[in-house]
Amino acid sequence: MSSKFTKRWEEGELRGLKAALRPSEPLKNKIELAIKRVEAQIQYLDGVLNRLSERDKYLFSKIVEAYSRHQMQRARVLANELAELRKMANFMMNAELALERVALRLRTVTQLGNVVATLAPATQVLQSVRAGVGGLLPNAEKELGQIGAMLNDLIVEAGQVTGVTPDFEVANDDAQKILSEAALLAEQRMKERFPELPSLKAGEESSEDSRFPEE
Repeated sequence: MSSKFTKRWEEGELRGLKAALRPSEPLKNKIELAIKRVEAQIQYLDGVLNRLSERDKYLFSKIVEAYSRHQMQRARVLANELAELRKMANFMMNAELALERVALRLRTVTQLGNVVATLAPATQVLQSVRAGVGGLLPNAEKELGQIGAMLNDLIVEAGQVTGVTPDFEVANDDAQKILSEAALLAEQRMKERFPELPSLKAGEESSEDSRFPEE
């Protein structure tokens, strides 16, 4: 890193009357704050997932109970509710894993100082996650928007010091890779965390056989 960047990274901008009145926070501190805020959202999403998991276990037990009693209409209603819950759980898990990768990327900045190239895809991932949680988790949507704005400011600030500007095509490709990796891992985690439902069709056939025995 150049001496100019190192100074801004460690100490912030300390020159001039404006800086004296309102000293600039070092880039390193801003990155660390962004990491903490992203990690807080990861914990929040994990809490949401835990609540969904508990609800899933309850619905699953009720479906199995209805299935065993040949109450197929009730089983189907509960299964539909469970399917919607699992769609939400899958999205939340996807979002959580994507944010984990964002936090990991931000940590590499403190080691390499490669601010622009690292933050550009991270901000795009945040935008994608924010768009997804919009309407579902308004507090998370607001916080992710603020974190994204903070990272965009850091990109501008770092660009002014280093002369490096974001390559948005490369950033978009990197962001898509992050989101794809998160989606694949989320699919695996869902299979591990949420058991497969019994076959309602098989149960329905069994129920019909019991209602209409052969003469």
